[in-house]
Amino acid sequence: MAEQKQTQEEFLQNFDWTKYEEGIESVQEDKLKNFEDLVKNNFVDTQDNEVVEGTVVRITDREAIIDINAKSEGVISLNEFRYNPNLKVGDKVEVLIDIREDKTGQLVLSHRKARTIKAWDRVNLAHENGEIVNGFVKSRTKGGMIVDVFGIEAFLPGSQIDVKPIRDYEQYVNKTMEFKIVKVNHEFKNVVVSHKALIEADIEEQKKEIIGQLEKGQVLEGVVKNITSYGVFVDLGGVDGLIHITDLSWSRINHPNEVVELDQKLNVVILDFDDNKSRIQLGLKQLSKHPWDALADDLKVGDKVKGKVVVIADYGAFVEIAEGVEGLVHVSEMSWSTHLRSAQDFVNLGDEIEAVVLTLDRDERKMSLGIKQLTSDPWANIATKYPVGSKHVGTVRNFTNFGVFVELEEGIDGLIYISDLSWSKKIKHPSEFVNVGDKLDVVVLELDVDARKLSLGHKQTTENPWDKYEVEFAVGTVHSGTISKMVDKGATVEFNEDIVAFIPTRHLEKEDGKKLGKGDTADFKVIEFNKEFKRVVASHTSIFREEEEKIAKEASSSTTTVEKSTLGDLEALQELKDKMERGK
Repeated sequence: MAEQKQTQEEFLQNFDWTKYEEGIESVQEDKLKNFEDLVKNNFVDTQDNEVVEGTVVRITDREAIIDINAKSEGVISLNEFRYNPNLKVGDKVEVLIDIREDKTGQLVLSHRKARTIKAWDRVNLAHENGEIVNGFVKSRTKGGMIVDVFGIEAFLPGSQIDVKPIRDYEQYVNKTMEFKIVKVNHEFKNVVVSHKALIEADIEEQKKEIIGQLEKGQVLEGVVKNITSYGVFVDLGGVDGLIHITDLSWSRINHPNEVVELDQKLNVVILDFDDNKSRIQLGLKQLSKHPWDALADDLKVGDKVKGKVVVIADYGAFVEIAEGVEGLVHVSEMSWSTHLRSAQDFVNLGDEIEAVVLTLDRDERKMSLGIKQLTSDPWANIATKYPVGSKHVGTVRNFTNFGVFVELEEGIDGLIYISDLSWSKKIKHPSEFVNVGDKLDVVVLELDVDARKLSLGHKQTTENPWDKYEVEFAVGTVHSGTISKMVDKGATVEFNEDIVAFIPTRHLEKEDGKKLGKGDTADFKVIEFNKEFKRVVASHTSIFREEEEKIAKEASSSTTTVEKSTLGDLEALQELKDKMERGK
């Protein structure tokens, strides 16, 4: 081979091409054939489309001169080497003869086409063997990145860049990274690569090692991987654990981002895990002392404390008096009023308030507080301030079917029964008489200090008109009135705004035998008056019927006298007759 190469070199050096082309010097047939064999065996045939390997022999501002061992050197635009900014003389590159000779006689080569032809072979081989390949991240695209792998543009999904969520994609552009080819679609010429797959393989090994060493109570360092409304996911080095929101802080928090932030490094304690250790429960607050343990030893029932309202419910409010230490103020302890309202009527979320410690249980870590205890109990001197018989002005606060609750002052409420609202009106429901918020004159009827009950009356603030009506409408009195309504078994007559008399049907008969009707005006005699039940019954018929009865009574009396006289005379005559007969 060395001898053949030397002969070739000597032949090329000594051969006069000019004379040969002009026909001045002839060549022996055996030497010419020998030369043709040398060319055939050692020079590339530029007629085929095979990919060949060339060597960079020179680099200009715009082109790379490549020796492919052909009859002449070829050129390739440097644009085709943008993926390889470190290209230098002596580098081996794959090329494809693009144009045998341009108009200047220059052999034009293509590195890009050569890479494309070879790239598919390499991609398929790497995919089949699961090989790790290098790729150049060219640009950002929708849903991921475009990566140059062997000259082929492959797609790198955003979810396959890393095991943790990526927030800044631009940091990967123009970087060379290792990838694993996960999918090749020959029909559409698509290639999908993954960097995450390489990381997961390493993590899986770490995960097995970490899981094998997990123990409850163990403290590990982790990185905040994701934050949700219910907790924080922490990467323990390939193994994820969850810190529930209740295990982040001894204090109440609305969202975990009040305590931690993404990518933050922190120490956590393992609280629990399932049998296969795939679900790990972590804690953060457990690494610090419980606030109740740090609560002042001298705090006792009756002490005043200050705190912040952190939770409000209908039944009360939770007040944080120290970080992680809360007390409940029940709504019944917010006001001396006996009418329970919602806690929102007294406090707002975030309010700084003062309260009194009512109960304290350090073992159970429970505390109850009171606000109303900051003021004196209004029932302490109730008998002096609101004695029976005293008159006051109150505010209507609430209705029930049986009465009205009236507030005399904060914490002092009294009940007016529906029967004590009016002397004369028949009230079915208190709302017919008053409205919530109305001012009302009241008098104290009864007072039970022990039971904290106050009975009030409204009608008692005025005289009972029925005392006067008892005389004015006494039985036998006659009054003029108009029939306002025909009712079952009779009619009604309104003598005034309080007295509506009932006229039975048989007492509607007039002197001519006809009956009174609606709208008729006549005289009526009261035949029944009941002050207790406010019942008045009257009659028109009895006015003229009574006269008739009087006349009949008088006539009956005269007849009896005559009869008695006649009988007396008969007896006297009989007695006289008897005497005369005895005389004989």
